[in-house]
This record gives sequence, C-alpha cells and structure tokens, in this order.
Amino acid sequence: MRLSLSALFNLALPSAPDPSRIAFLRAQPFAHRGLHGRGAVENTLSAFAAAVAVGHGIELDVQLAANSDLMVFHDERLDRLTPETGLLAERTGLELSKIRLFGTDDTIPRLSEVLALVAGRVPLLIELKSNHGSINHICLAVRRALEGYRGDAAIMSFDAAIPAWFEEHARRIPRGLVISEGEAIKATDKLRRGAKLRLALHRAKPDFVAYDVRDLPSPLARALRTRKIPVLAWTVRDSEQERAAFKVADEIIYERHGG
Repeated sequence: MRLSLSALFNLALPSAPDPSRIAFLRAQPFAHRGLHGRGAVENTLSAFAAAVAVGHGIELDVQLAANSDLMVFHDERLDRLTPETGLLAERTGLELSKIRLFGTDDTIPRLSEVLALVAGRVPLLIELKSNHGSINHICLAVRRALEGYRGDAAIMSFDAAIPAWFEEHARRIPRGLVISEGEAIKATDKLRRGAKLRLALHRAKPDFVAYDVRDLPSPLARALRTRKIPVLAWTVRDSEQERAAFKVADEIIYERHGG
C-alpha cells in the first residue's frame, strides 16, 4: 500500500515519552514569563511569586551573561524593559542583577534565585535562548542548575539542537521543542515548512511540544497528540484562544490582561 506524503513525514515523528515523566505538564496551566501585569513585570521574582500563589506553573526564559551566569530575561537587548541599552550578553550577572526594571523594584533575576523562590511548589518550563551561538555552555549551565532541584522542571527551545543535547546528555530532564508554523501562502511553501518542522522534531526527539496557538488546529499537532506527545498551546491571551486551544492541546501557556 502506498503511503501519502503526510504519512511518510509522520514516520519521522518522535516516540511517546514515559507518561510518568511528563504528567506534570498536563496538571495545570503555565503563566507565560510568570503571572505579570497588574504591577508585576515579566520574568521577575514578583511575577513568579504571583504564579506560585495561584498554583500555576511558570514558563520563563534563560540566557547567559558575559560571565556565564544564567539570567532570567527574554530579550537579547535590555532596552524594552530597563533604562539600560545594549546586549544582555555583554554584561556580567552582577551588573545585570543591579538593573531595575521599569516602574518596579524588581531586578533581573538569576535562575538560581527563581529555583530558590519556587522550591518545587509549581512546575517550571525553562526556555533556553541560544541567541545563535554555541549551545553547549547554556545547556551545561542549565543541567548543573537543575542538579538536586526538588521539583518538576522541563527545558524547551525553538532550537532543535537544545532538546537534542538534553536527550543525549541529560535524559532525566523532560525536553520540549517550541513550534511556530508561520505564514505560508503557496502549497509548496507549506510542504517545505511541514518537512522542516518534522525534521526538527526528528532531531530534537522531544517529550512534548509548545505550539503557537495561532497555528492551531494543525495536522502536525494532531499527529503528535495521536502519538501521546503532549501539546502545550502558547501564548493564550483571551478566552477565545483558550477555548480553541483546549480543543486540540493538553494545556496552555497563557498571559492575562491588566496593568
């Protein structure tokens, strides 16, 4: 029997993970960069404490400072959220820890501070930012940071090389691939995009995927769930997106409105 091209692509999809390793991913929603808004800025200890207070998981971003400290911050540049300018990677952890975010007393936290604050009370999704450089330093740093951590934590990245690294060097840590299908006008563009995503999944061998809610419903997301691979929908910002997400995803990574 001839297989369709889509069926052939799906043969490259990863196998189902051990359900016990990833059960926490389906147990509660995840606050995107913490529960920010209403006076709390994203990726701060205040935002993380607010998420812990309501029992929601936390999604956060990490990248390396100039001295290899793991800092919790989304952007490559400091400009959007602080009075400083320039690249985060050009400052040391000590310098960054003294920078206040606009309108708050919060500073840029180290990952170690976040782990101490959360202390296993809610699950963590740690997105690694490779910033187009070598992944070895940041992957090693995150693995070391999670050694001995008593709580549920997973790593994820847009870069398939990062979950692939953890699959080889730190398999005990659940690993995910972040997916955004993007816009595709022509059928040939969609075909190439689909092939590229499936190759990334084959390389990453993720235990779960974080899927752009704007791309749902998606045949690829449906194929992954059929294989018992959890799908988390990001970033859900309103009730309409939430309803759409739960038709096709296992959980959500969300933001709330409010100043």
